[in-house]
Amino acid sequence: MAETKKYARIKKASVDGVWYADKIGQIFEVVHENSIALLTKCIGCHSVLREDAEIIVTEKRPAEAGERVLITYAAPIEEQAYEKGDVFVAESTNDPVHKCVRVLGMPEYIDYTEYEVIVNSEVKNEEADEMKIDLNAMGDREIYAHGEAVMEAIKKRMFQAGFRAAKQAHRKLAGMNSKKSTQARRDEIVEQAKADVEKLANKYGYYYAYGRNTKAEFIVNCEKRTVVTILRWIADGQIVARGIAKAAPSDCFNVHIGRAIALRRALGLTVPDEYLNAPQPTEVRVGDVVRGKYADYYYQLCREGELGDDSYEAKIREIADGKYRYVGGSYDFIDDADLTIIDDSREGVGE
Repeated sequence: MAETKKYARIKKASVDGVWYADKIGQIFEVVHENSIALLTKCIGCHSVLREDAEIIVTEKRPAEAGERVLITYAAPIEEQAYEKGDVFVAESTNDPVHKCVRVLGMPEYIDYTEYEVIVNSEVKNEEADEMKIDLNAMGDREIYAHGEAVMEAIKKRMFQAGFRAAKQAHRKLAGMNSKKSTQARRDEIVEQAKADVEKLANKYGYYYAYGRNTKAEFIVNCEKRTVVTILRWIADGQIVARGIAKAAPSDCFNVHIGRAIALRRALGLTVPDEYLNAPQPTEVRVGDVVRGKYADYYYQLCREGELGDDSYEAKIREIADGKYRYVGGSYDFIDDADLTIIDDSREGVGE
């Protein structure tokens, strides 16, 4: 039997100063209720007056075509045009994979982890019971009046639908622009690092340090995500100084930024803040090394230890025909891939 849950959508704040006054339209899971209030989850548990909320009852199961679904977990938030609390009508099911749905008015599919099926809306059903109308018992004037009210309601509903669509499009566009600007900024920093390494050298390719010209050795260890610079005197090869750069576990490794940091440290120069706090890449490109997640049906095997880790690492060989093709022959469909870029050095690619 499917698990049933209740959610409270905040409609208003009838009492000044209540905690949910600035959360109109948001939904919160109901954990307990009585005739006056609803106890909801929100960084702990807090009460909401029943009269201030719409109660939505859901079941956690795959949706069928034509059913309404409630977004209870929108992930990743920055990559889609919907958010927690949105309601859609399922247009097709098991699309593109098992339990996922596509909905009316939305180009992206919605993953099973993101939605629950609406089985009843208590407030709306109560209102529907009160709105039973016997048109045959009405006079002409009353029918006309109802007709005008219905047309006004239709206009309002269409305006709300258009406003929601515009809001979703705005969120999506804002997310795309944010990604582009983040990636563009990282690209600028990488190019700056390349130029910095060249600029610090003289016309003979030597670096001036501690009163003498030195030559630099760059030791790159992609597995350990480190770059070491060793400066040696030209005359006898004696080591003058060392500098090291190491990417944090949560950062994407880039050898060009690493060289610039390690060289500056070896030369005793200040390392620019943009090298140390470069934004993470957002656009997968040919030559990138990525970490991906196995599909849902692998998770149980991973937990049981048959596969070990539930992730894999691969290098992008080609991006074409809706696929990321990896060095080695395997691939992922772009729309379904869950990839994290862990190395965007791309040495030898387009250089």
